[in-house]
Amino acid sequence: MPTISFEFFPPKTDEQRAQLDRAAQVLKAHRPEYASVTFGAGGSTLSYTGDTAQRLHNMHGLPVAPHLSCAGGTRAELAALLDSYQAAGYRRIIALRGDLPSGMASTGDFRYAAELVAFIRERTGDHFQIEVAAYPETHPQAENALRDLQHFKAKIDAGADGAITQYFFNADAYFRFVDDVAKLGVNVPVVPGIMPISSYSQLQRFSDMCGAEIPRWIAKRMQALGDDVVGVRALGAEVVAQLCRRLLDGGAPGLHIYTLNRANAPSAILQQLE
Repeated sequence: MPTISFEFFPPKTDEQRAQLDRAAQVLKAHRPEYASVTFGAGGSTLSYTGDTAQRLHNMHGLPVAPHLSCAGGTRAELAALLDSYQAAGYRRIIALRGDLPSGMASTGDFRYAAELVAFIRERTGDHFQIEVAAYPETHPQAENALRDLQHFKAKIDAGADGAITQYFFNADAYFRFVDDVAKLGVNVPVVPGIMPISSYSQLQRFSDMCGAEIPRWIAKRMQALGDDVVGVRALGAEVVAQLCRRLLDGGAPGLHIYTLNRANAPSAILQQLE
């Protein structure tokens, strides 16, 4: 099996915590390299990421990689989080620009992920392996594709060790991105981010927000299934597993699966890859 990692988000209710625990219990059987935890920016939610990372690490025995985001975090807040993660023995950080939470006027003390990467290196040296985001289909807010590649290179030049992509369904976009950044002198591992499909309406909503393109043939086949939940999930597992096979056969260094705190869809994909 290829190197696998999973992404979870911080639960906020007892029911959500129970769901996270059920998913982690199932997914850790796949022996992931690590579990990442998304970042809740702004006010009290800053603690959710750390609490969830601690839960996955202590209760489930998973190596964890907390996300750290520029959005809404002051230099002092982010420094405190780094110190706590270093003290806990975590060895990996996902450093992101992040989106500004609704209702917040300030972007925090860092504007770009490259600045955050430089700050992490300055404060913690080589303690953390730092992963950053990559956008094979170009960041939706980028001026153009070349500027997006240059922003990516700046993050690596600032000290990042590797990258995880936004999810996509076009393998050629991934391979083109890897080739393009190599031409800029960037040769770090770029791990594809993989989004399972368990609900087409949910996938549409996420894709509209993040700019990921759903190929027309997938959309049409999903629409034909309508309310057939079992059919949608079966087709989703088949389509995404085929994508994963093509990526791995083409040299992708691993897979980073966005779990949405559920185990069924990621497990269905991984079973097809065994």
